[in-house]
Amino acid sequence: MIDSIKSINGLLSGSALTGVETGSANSVSAAAAQGTGSQVSFAQIMGDMASDMANTVKLGEAKSFEAIQGKASTREVVDAVMNAEQTLQTAIAIRDKIVTAYLEIARMQI
Repeated sequence: MIDSIKSINGLLSGSALTGVETGSANSVSAAAAQGTGSQVSFAQIMGDMASDMANTVKLGEAKSFEAIQGKASTREVVDAVMNAEQTLQTAIAIRDKIVTAYLEIARMQI
């Protein structure tokens, strides 16, 4: 997830998109790293990040249920839940930045 944020920062600053290394975004980073010239939209990156976040939260929830059933160790559950929490906090921070940017643009005089 952190690599995705770095990629968004690079996209916004105009540099090449090569740092995306999470979940379903791997195909995006592979195409960008190979220099195939394919365009990656901001909406696509945000959609991939949202999918990754949802999958991480679902994994944490599934590990919690496995622990209740006695199928998962405490360590696995703690790792999955902490990863889900970190992902959620990152998503909230990105959302806040996007809302702040939108409000700043809305205040501009035309």
